[in-house]
Amino acid sequence: MKKTLVAQALSIAFLSTAIVFPAHASEAELLQRIEKLAAELDAIKAELAATRKKTDVVEQKQEALASTVSASIAPVAASGAAGNGVTGASSGAGSWAQSTVVTSYGEINYTRPKNATNQAETDVARAVIGITHRFDEKTKMVAEFEWEHAVTSADDKGESEVEQLYVEHEFNNGLRAKAGLFLMPVGLINTNHEPTAYYGVHRNFVETAIIPSTWREAGFGLSRTHDNGLTWDLGLTTGFNLSKWDAASSDGTESPLGSIHQEGQLAKSHDLSMHAALNWRGIPGLLIGGFVFTGKAGQATADFAANDSRVTLWDMHARYTPGLWDLSAVYTRGTISNTDALNLTFVGQPTPVPSSFYGWYTQAAYQLWKNEEYSFTPFVRYELFNTAHSYSAVPQGLGIAPQADEKVATLGASFKIGEGVVLKADYQKFKLDSSRDRLNLGVGYSF
Repeated sequence: MKKTLVAQALSIAFLSTAIVFPAHASEAELLQRIEKLAAELDAIKAELAATRKKTDVVEQKQEALASTVSASIAPVAASGAAGNGVTGASSGAGSWAQSTVVTSYGEINYTRPKNATNQAETDVARAVIGITHRFDEKTKMVAEFEWEHAVTSADDKGESEVEQLYVEHEFNNGLRAKAGLFLMPVGLINTNHEPTAYYGVHRNFVETAIIPSTWREAGFGLSRTHDNGLTWDLGLTTGFNLSKWDAASSDGTESPLGSIHQEGQLAKSHDLSMHAALNWRGIPGLLIGGFVFTGKAGQATADFAANDSRVTLWDMHARYTPGLWDLSAVYTRGTISNTDALNLTFVGQPTPVPSSFYGWYTQAAYQLWKNEEYSFTPFVRYELFNTAHSYSAVPQGLGIAPQADEKVATLGASFKIGEGVVLKADYQKFKLDSSRDRLNLGVGYSF
């Protein structure tokens, strides 16, 4: 209709021009005027065609979105009509597929030490498959299965593990209850650990060495989000098993809690642990929160010298994303008590149990460039951490000195393709052990 009206208007203008055009105008001038009008008409036709094409694309997207929403609502409506929580199996394969979401993330990294290039390596760090099935509007199951380092066998370093496996139900007042194996709500990346969600090729040291990376426990948890932006979490779960400590290995130095966590693998459960978390998102772009975890770690192990030992870990974290900036900081501190008698049995070994360990980092990222498909975000991060800040007292001459703080500066950038694929590059400079200075490259995805 618009095209017809424009064509009619141009025709009238053309005829009017021809009628009122001065009689003494030359034939060349008349032809020039006609050519000009014809060019304007062609331009308008092209503009109309482009507009029509864009309209068709928008209509196609709207139709696709409407179909997706209808497909998501259908099983819930069917469940409500049945009144008894229709399961996927009983409602057919189509309904099961509509109630189940498959997710995945993975990353491949390349690391090249500055002073030991012969140790450069490439690693398929992890490949993860996640499944979330919604039984009804308020009840769901969440599972996540992970493979690390490409090959898993008795002779390889790879691991195959269940990272999450729990069911969750939401009550009418917004209270959510879950049971199973789930991630601890600590720090900034433990529950948001996909490679597209954090900066740097590798996860930061503070949330790897002090807070065990992707730390999960089996148990029961409650949580609720309020209208003022406050979210709280409470839980009773399995804890750590200090009898796993290997004083002859460097694992305890790399991550004290990472070396004694149980990950739901036949987890000793004589001593259960408690945790609580509080997060506030009352201002757009701002997150402020804290977390505390405590529980005995001896697990009533027979003939064990530290059955009264207790592990406590807490953190405070903040993230602020004003405009193109992404600013964040985490401070965390852990303690393992009553290790005097245990460390006496480790005299002469390189890795006694530390009584305290801690770390913090601050990070700033800025989205320097973005268009419809790509974005480029440089970042800088500074970390300080110590996995053995102190030891319990032992007779003079039998102990070892606490470690010094390690400080790491990381400068890098993320290049995102859409929101699901990221290419990363960074350089890390170590203050205490400069032999660890390294260049990292990585590719990751998440959907």
